[in-house]
Amino acid sequence: RHEQPLGHDGGRRHVGEALNKLDFGRSLRAVRINAPGTPWAHDDVIDLVEAAGSHIDLIVIPKVAAPRDVWFVDTLLAELERKLGLQHRVGLELLIEDAQGLSRVEEIAACCERTEALVLGFGDLAASLGMRLDEFSGDDPVEERNSYPGDIWHAARSRLVAAARANGLDPIEGPYLDFANTDGLRRECRRASAMGFAGKWAIHPSQIDIAKTTFAPTAQEIARARAAIEAMNQAQRAGVGAAGVGGMMLDAATSRMFQQVLERAALIEGS
Repeated sequence: RHEQPLGHDGGRRHVGEALNKLDFGRSLRAVRINAPGTPWAHDDVIDLVEAAGSHIDLIVIPKVAAPRDVWFVDTLLAELERKLGLQHRVGLELLIEDAQGLSRVEEIAACCERTEALVLGFGDLAASLGMRLDEFSGDDPVEERNSYPGDIWHAARSRLVAAARANGLDPIEGPYLDFANTDGLRRECRRASAMGFAGKWAIHPSQIDIAKTTFAPTAQEIARARAAIEAMNQAQRAGVGAAGVGGMMLDAATSRMFQQVLERAALIEGS
């Protein structure tokens, strides 16, 4: 994904020109507008889509606090798509980054068919929740200054992942700010992947390959998934509801998990 925030009129013009003229390959083209409720969001959507609607895949809505924020953009997009005769529907990514949005994330995730992903934004969310964090303490910019036991973001991460997955959306984690700290980025990507996130935003080109490699299944995971699915297929052909491979009992639920591994591998390979 290529994501670009909008500024004032000059920023909208530059973004529109980039979308129309640059070759983004197979990447999805996403543009972050100003937050609903600001004086600029309305014009952001209209000017952007009128300038480059056929070259936009997604609009990122920041500071989503309630379904009304999503419906506002959804309505504008629907009117513009009809007016301009666009042949594709522009999708939405919703940025959850304050206490209001997190407290209603389940409603937000379910409110609009145009939505494709939820993104967890740490910086503004920390401020909104009143967390006592020092992002630049010690060697790791996201280490907590206090002695909170475990991952201070675990509850927010879990809630957003569950809301996204329950509604068929991609849960995406926000960026890791210290782009020079590659070990820290790998650790955060591994943690996010283990919790069910589909990916992580990058704020620097050097982070892209690290994130792709970390979220991608390993060769061992892929081989194991293929063996497990083949074992289940053989069991089903034999009229048996479960199978075993490598000492693990397999059923329909575990088969779906292994299928997701192969699907994720195919997506990353083709990106």
